[in-house]
Amino acid sequence: MKSWKTKQGSEIFKVLDRRSNAYLICCENVNLLVDSGMELDFQYLQSNISTLLPNQRNTGYLILTHSHYDHCQNAFAIQKLEGCKIIMSENESEYAKNGYTPLPDGTYPLTRLISWIGVKLRPKWVEYVPFIPDILVTDELNLAGYGLPIRLIHTQGHSKGSISILVDNEIAIVGDALFGVFRNSVFPPFADDIAGMINSWGKLLDTGCQTFLPGHGNEITRILLQKEYDKFSPRQ
Repeated sequence: MKSWKTKQGSEIFKVLDRRSNAYLICCENVNLLVDSGMELDFQYLQSNISTLLPNQRNTGYLILTHSHYDHCQNAFAIQKLEGCKIIMSENESEYAKNGYTPLPDGTYPLTRLISWIGVKLRPKWVEYVPFIPDILVTDELNLAGYGLPIRLIHTQGHSKGSISILVDNEIAIVGDALFGVFRNSVFPPFADDIAGMINSWGKLLDTGCQTFLPGHGNEITRILLQKEYDKFSPRQ
């Protein structure tokens, strides 16, 4: 199981790496799950978490980087099973209560077609069991008040309520603000607001984080993100 550790001692484990990624952050006596994956991966996700934490309650918080089905389809089940608090963007909380988040626009000709078909057909598999979030993020939320070395920032673009999780200001879990699938590229195949997304890349660089963990694919270095930001930013 792939893992990372900050200089301050916080550990991050990739507990799901199938259709989308999910990460478990272990901070002293509190564990936070970032994203929940799809319903078909629920047992695999729970098995990985139980392997890491065999003798303690699994998660105190579930943080959702955004509310697209492949990131939040297990949110209700985890909330019910663990009794954890769900943290997400206020901008997408109404979607959560309705059990459906509109699919994002495509950023390439093929993905624009896929998005158009998905919006027109709205297949059942893009929906999820509605849930009620406990803590809402507007622009920024510092969890130091909860005894956690974690800061949440708004990184819109892929969706209007996308957020990123900064762990000890060293490692950022970024959802679909960045894509780690394509070689030498971080550009997601889907995004509602490309200009806003690129602006969010600048916000991520401003944090000083050196490693970025995306919702799909492998970790992204600061060097690659800077290169992509310089390439796409209109200020360049």
